[in-house]
Parts: sequence; C-alpha cells; structure tokens
Amino acid sequence: MVGPETALEGRAATCYTATAMGRPPHLSVIIPLLNEAESLSELYRELQEALRPLADGYELIFVDDGSTDASFAVLEKLHAEDPRVIVLRFRGNQGKASALMTGFRQARGQILITLDADLQDDPREIPRFLEKLEEGFDLVSGWKVERQDPLIRRVLSRVFNRVTSRLTGVMLHDFNCGFKCYRREVIQEIRLYGELHRFVPALARCRGFRVGEIEVAHRPRKYGQSKYGSERIPRGFFDLLTVLMLTRYHLRPLHLFGALGVLLSLAGSIVMAYLVIGWLFGQWIGNRPLLSLSILMMIIGLQFIFFGLLAEVIVYSSRQTDIPLPAAILDRNDSLPPTPPT
Repeated sequence: MVGPETALEGRAATCYTATAMGRPPHLSVIIPLLNEAESLSELYRELQEALRPLADGYELIFVDDGSTDASFAVLEKLHAEDPRVIVLRFRGNQGKASALMTGFRQARGQILITLDADLQDDPREIPRFLEKLEEGFDLVSGWKVERQDPLIRRVLSRVFNRVTSRLTGVMLHDFNCGFKCYRREVIQEIRLYGELHRFVPALARCRGFRVGEIEVAHRPRKYGQSKYGSERIPRGFFDLLTVLMLTRYHLRPLHLFGALGVLLSLAGSIVMAYLVIGWLFGQWIGNRPLLSLSILMMIIGLQFIFFGLLAEVIVYSSRQTDIPLPAAILDRNDSLPPTPPT
C-alpha cells in the first residue's frame, strides 16, 4: 500500500502524490504524455531498470495532458504500486510546454530529466546525461543522430535545427529532442508557454547557463502515432521569432523597434526629398503615388519608435520582479577586508 494520498484540485489539473515519501529525491524524471496508454507500463519498467543503480533516490512525474484513452487509469495503477510515481492530469489538452512547467513545479529533485512517453527515448541513456552534467554543464540536450521518423520530418527537422542554431547562437544539432537533463537552477529561471519547450537551450544560454549535448538513441515508435503534424512548421517559425525577441531584445526593445523606425523614416525622407527637388524644378507631385508612400513610411517609422519606447517602459516595470538569480553569493562579511583597530 502507498499510504495516505493528497488530491490537489486546480482549474487545469489534478495531482495524485504520496505524502510520506521521506527526504526529497536527488533526481526527478518528468514525462509529459498524451494518449500513450499502451506504452506507459513498459516505459515504467525501463525507467525502473535504468534508475535502480542510483543511490540518491528518484521520483517519476507523469503529466497527463488531457488524454482521452486509458492513460490515466494505467497511471493510477502505477501510482498505487509505487510511491515514487507522481501523476498530474490536465482536464483538457494544454500543450507540452504547460505540461513540462507543471511537472517542473511538482519536482523536488536537484537534477531533472525530461523524456517523451512514446518509448522512442531510451531511459538507459540517463546515466550518460548525468555524467555529461558533471562536466560542468547546467543543461544537457539529446541529439537523435539516427532519427526513426519519416523522411519529410527528418528533412524539416534538419532545416529547423540549422536555422535555429544559426540565429540563436546555440550550437546544437537537435532542438526538437525532448530528452534533456537540467540542474534545478535552470528551471527556476525559465518560464515556458506555447511551444517554447523546443527552445529551452536558447533561453537557458541567454540566462548564462552552460548548455551541452550528447548523442542519444532514437527508437521507432512502437504504439500509436505521432501527435505532431505539418501545422507545427508555421508555429515553429513564429516561436523562433519570439525566442529571438526574448533572447536578444528583451532588455532593450527600443534597439529593435527604434532601428526599424529609423530605417523606415529615413527611406521615407529620401523619397520625399526626391519629390521636393522635382517640385522645385516645376514637376507636379500631388498625384504621384511616391508622395503617399513617403508619408506613410515616415509615419510608420515614428510609430515603430513609439512602440519601442512603450516596450522599454513595460520592460522597466516588469524587470522589478524578474531579476536573474545569482549563481553564487559572497557575503559582505566575507568579501570586505577587516576593519582596522582604532
């Protein structure tokens, strides 16, 4: 028997966990899932086998993102058999980023592992993630060298990863891989929403964390079908733009909007100057489209500048409550020289 249970009711999720589990585990494994009933028991056995050598303890956090099959029933059974299994369930599909953030909040370990529930990620790779983390990295991402996916998905993924790597400056081969290992400090400083879970390495790098990568095995899907389709492509492009804004200009939005505004205003002014010179030489410019275009460009340029100023005010206001956490603190008594005797 598991012991007393606590059911935490919220607007979006229900949580089942054990209240008498002793000291916090060192490792938390977070598994977001959607309609993976057939694979859960097998995944649980593989995780048990892979994590058995760990002496510091672990917990398994399954986040059911609104499954409509028997996934939650399987998880209830696993929870009843093993107090290390924690189950969180959304009432409806909230997205992978929300599932991960909910799992992060529930996790008690100092090291966190995330992997998918479709059995394509091999839990036997977890010790390798931990070894890489010990080399001084704060986040280690998996690289599925030999992807077991259709050709079109492999091609699109390769293009996406190259573009993302080039634009963000984070030299990873596989941003899409959900198999990752984090120090707790990383997830304490990063907030995910939408589909930003694919860009966690870029967001972590922006915060000053060290990001590494290891090659991992990628197995063919054994049960069910992929939950992602072609609609992911345009969403990924817009999410990339969001990440670029968050990582490059989140503290100085005027640098982006101001530069665009100045360029548009300058271009409009050049066109206007050309028309004025023609007018001075007797040309009629009242019916020329270039006149309307030049005025429009200058107005839009000024609007961009004002947008940047408003964004600076918003950043200044929000920054009061979003201050990065220091990686180390030297107390004043330790850092100041002793006071000389009087």
